Amino acid sequence: MNIIGLNDEEVRISREQYGDNSMSEQESESFWDKLIGNFGDPMIKILCVALIINVVFAFLGQTEWYESVGIAIAVLLATFVSTFSEYRNENAFKKLQEEASRIICKVYRNGDISEIPINDIVVGDCVLLQSGDKIPADGALASGSLQVDQSVLNGETKEAQKSVTPEGYVEQEAAMDFLNPYKVFRGSVVCGGNAVMRVGTVGDKSVYGQIASELQIDDDRDSPLKVKLSNLAGSISKFGYIGGIAIAIALLFQRIVMQNGFDIALIVDYCSNWMGVLNDVVDAVILAVIIIVMAVPEGLPLMIAIVSALNMGKMLKDNVLVRKITGIETAGSLNILFSDKTGTITKGKLEAVIFVDGAGAEYKNPAMPGGGLGKLLALSVRYNTNAMIAGGESAGGGDGQGGNPGGSEGAASAGGAAGAGGAEGSAGKSHIVGGNATERAILSLAAGKGAPSVSASVTESIPFNSANKYSAAMVEGDYALTLIKGAPEKLLPKCRYYYDKDGKKAEFGSGPQALVNNKIDELAGRAIRVLALVTSDDAIEGDALPEGAWSLVGVVGIRDDVRDESVAAITEVQNAGVQVVMITGDRRDTATAIATEAGLLKNESDIISTSDELAAMSDDEIKAKLKDIRVIARALPSDKSRLVRIAQELNLVVGMTGDGVNDSPALKRADVGFAMGGGTEVAKEASEIVILDDNFSSIDKAILYGRTIFNSIRKFIIFQLTINVSAVLISFVCPLLGMANPLSITQILWINLVMDTLAALAFGGEPALKRFMQEKPKRRDENIVSPYMWSSILTGSLWVFALSLFLLLSPIAESAFRAGPDRQFLLTGYFVFFIFASVFNAFNARTDQFNLFDNISRNKGFLQIILLIVVVQIIMTYLGGVILRCFGLAAPEWVFVLLLAATIIPVDLIRKAIVRGAGKKA
Repeated sequence: MNIIGLNDEEVRISREQYGDNSMSEQESESFWDKLIGNFGDPMIKILCVALIINVVFAFLGQTEWYESVGIAIAVLLATFVSTFSEYRNENAFKKLQEEASRIICKVYRNGDISEIPINDIVVGDCVLLQSGDKIPADGALASGSLQVDQSVLNGETKEAQKSVTPEGYVEQEAAMDFLNPYKVFRGSVVCGGNAVMRVGTVGDKSVYGQIASELQIDDDRDSPLKVKLSNLAGSISKFGYIGGIAIAIALLFQRIVMQNGFDIALIVDYCSNWMGVLNDVVDAVILAVIIIVMAVPEGLPLMIAIVSALNMGKMLKDNVLVRKITGIETAGSLNILFSDKTGTITKGKLEAVIFVDGAGAEYKNPAMPGGGLGKLLALSVRYNTNAMIAGGESAGGGDGQGGNPGGSEGAASAGGAAGAGGAEGSAGKSHIVGGNATERAILSLAAGKGAPSVSASVTESIPFNSANKYSAAMVEGDYALTLIKGAPEKLLPKCRYYYDKDGKKAEFGSGPQALVNNKIDELAGRAIRVLALVTSDDAIEGDALPEGAWSLVGVVGIRDDVRDESVAAITEVQNAGVQVVMITGDRRDTATAIATEAGLLKNESDIISTSDELAAMSDDEIKAKLKDIRVIARALPSDKSRLVRIAQELNLVVGMTGDGVNDSPALKRADVGFAMGGGTEVAKEASEIVILDDNFSSIDKAILYGRTIFNSIRKFIIFQLTINVSAVLISFVCPLLGMANPLSITQILWINLVMDTLAALAFGGEPALKRFMQEKPKRRDENIVSPYMWSSILTGSLWVFALSLFLLLSPIAESAFRAGPDRQFLLTGYFVFFIFASVFNAFNARTDQFNLFDNISRNKGFLQIILLIVVVQIIMTYLGGVILRCFGLAAPEWVFVLLLAATIIPVDLIRKAIVRGAGKKA
């Protein structure tokens, strides 16, 4: 068939009428859009309310302007750091996507073949397709035939046969009918054959484009951390507002009632001076604002942004690209993970793992037989295939090219599991190209180092077809034989002989037959697919196999092996309380064998279900069984979305892995979607996290990092709320005792912003400890502040409050400081005490162990930052002046303050001992 293709004018007309093949980019947020969106954070909202109130009072002259500036800086820093981190990773992701989409296609234009970018293809173009190519658009074959892997679109692992549309054929099926033998679809991969397709649909109108456009709809639900922080923000709001109002009322009561000795006449007389009462009301409102500002942990949003940004960088080094910050923490909260099998739990590449000879002896790759049997094995796999050994030395001898152009898919077809990349040979730099996954896997036996040398040429061949389930090639050279490869059940009954180790024929009687059949059954139980290799001394006649007695070379076992690291990773994830469910298109028996080897099936109650069985169950029935489901076999893309929805209705935090276009809806719907780095661009767009090495162990790392971040946030909350609660308590009591508030808003902002920003960096560097994977997953609606945390916060804050009263009221404490106007040295000492009590408490907060230096060598930045906080505070003690109300301390005063602040460490150690003892009794 002479193919001319479109000329330049026809290309122009087609582009104007139908458009080009470019895909509409998923609308992404600009930096400023992300920045504005981050103001919706619940903690930021509270800060904004405090800022507005403070600005009003600043205009009224009741507060200093720099206090409002401090709160504004807290808001801007937190939102900016979070936005910048997410925006930077999103740009890195876009670069990966751009590189992945730079596909060059071979297209007939103006009577010649040209290479053009995929986006320049138009309707009517004729595109040359060869093994390994990605199909660039939807269309039909104009010539040739193909075997294609459509699993990225429909999840079906079996390779589909595509041929030229017959004359007079009228299409009646739906446009998205992947079973149509004449249509090919964008995103599919050519596994075998050569053909020319005529493009019928391009760009967004292709099936690939339609699925991608559906993902533009934003139906995200709040992340578990956002839910927890919203609850915390609500609690803090209530605490701050109720506390502020209560303190305002208490102050008015103290001014109006207590100061007048509860005498009614004096109270009435006092109230008659409305200017004095108004002044008291203003003072009460200002105090309420101070309490609200003190109650809100201004440093928390910034800390979350910092800790997330720091860990995003660490995760990228471990092949985990985080697209959305919420994805990290959500990964740590997972209750259930639906994982693809191929390429995630398994290697994603078919390998010839075992060879069984006619006597039942096993040879595990790469230890293949030598001698005469080894040569016959090399001959059979090398010259009865449509795959080729390319590059370097030809390991099997001969011309280094493939043998039979027909090849075979055979009973062991991988269904495209390995894609188009081929298997690397180990002889020199040789590698295998062409053929389908099965062909490449089998040919690898002849590409290995030390494979026997054999030379032959193919004279006749019979290509594989699914009806016969075999392929054949007649060779001459070192051997003159007909080589046959195919399903054992088709070939073994015709074998009368088998080759022994020396390559000599022996009788294939009932004994050897039983041994080989038993081995085949055993391999099938281990999810190893098999192909038989046989020979005949007779020639091929037309398309018919030779009659007469055949001789068995052996049986090759092929398998997509479970990754070694996946087994340990799955066990660790399960021990972390995360239910792992493997979803695969394989048959039940194959899925069962893989799941057993991967460690997913351990108990009799574990359920293996198929897509048909799921379809027959109601949602309520699935909910009742979900906790025991471990494997879904013969799964359809719709099963994934349904399972995600059902799990979320049970209030579970759901993870989903995927790589195909068909996986995208489920990836987007899940609380955290893990797209594989080797997957489609659409799947990556739908995900929060991209696993760059397609490895389950990287998902394990993502979960660990997520838990590390959550624990770091909790540690910081202990650290900051201890400060805030003690500050609120002292601010509440002092006015009632007739004392001025010892902490100003500026000092609180200094603590919450400057000190806590540095502390955020310190806690953000906490190491990912394996013991975090022994913790139970946190419920989606679980309070972020646990009972253990409350015990630490209340103990620490009450102790600081008690020491504060001692410092402010005790003559002993007052005698430890120099006399000065307005007790300036005592108040300076109190501020320093407050800071250093927080510094010492940071060691308490960072670990629940008695050893406060537990794993501190893995977070060396903690000590460095704590030292920096100490140095900064010492400097500000002398330079803070009126703004920070600091006027310097003498050496004895420093000793007194530091000893007092350090007592929080033994107090907290006693608390830990009591809590641990109570836990053991429980």
